[in-house]
Amino acid sequence: MAQTVRFRLDPDAVAALHALRGRLPRDLAAVDEPAVTVAAATSVPPAARAALDAELRLLVVPSIWLATLGTVAGRPDQLVLAAVVDAELLAVHAAVHDALAGRVKGPVAAHLPGAWLPHCVLATERPAEAFAALHPVAPVRARVEGVEVSG
Repeated sequence: MAQTVRFRLDPDAVAALHALRGRLPRDLAAVDEPAVTVAAATSVPPAARAALDAELRLLVVPSIWLATLGTVAGRPDQLVLAAVVDAELLAVHAAVHDALAGRVKGPVAAHLPGAWLPHCVLATERPAEAFAALHPVAPVRARVEGVEVSG
């Protein structure tokens, strides 16, 4: 099982994302706490976590605007709310990966710089049905309140 590095979102954004999931049929909605995964690996050992913590203390993490319904490569079974990607967000993402480089085992390619699409999962199956139930959506402004390693 992969370990993930996730941006924890502010309570208002989490509530808005839960409200979107609440509009879906119960069997489609994702059940995990809404967050944006920025990295994943088979192992994120303590040294990598310490380097990540030190790096993020130096950065201002911008708000994330989650605005576009869609699917992501490798997970066509999910419906996500994808972020508007800007230079600030990509710079923070690159800094996360710089801190983890050489310290994690088995990095997951979909989260590496150049391949990453920041998003929050709304539905875990039948994305076309979920899209029809949710479209259109208002953008969700998510402030990053912390970083967590899970899994």
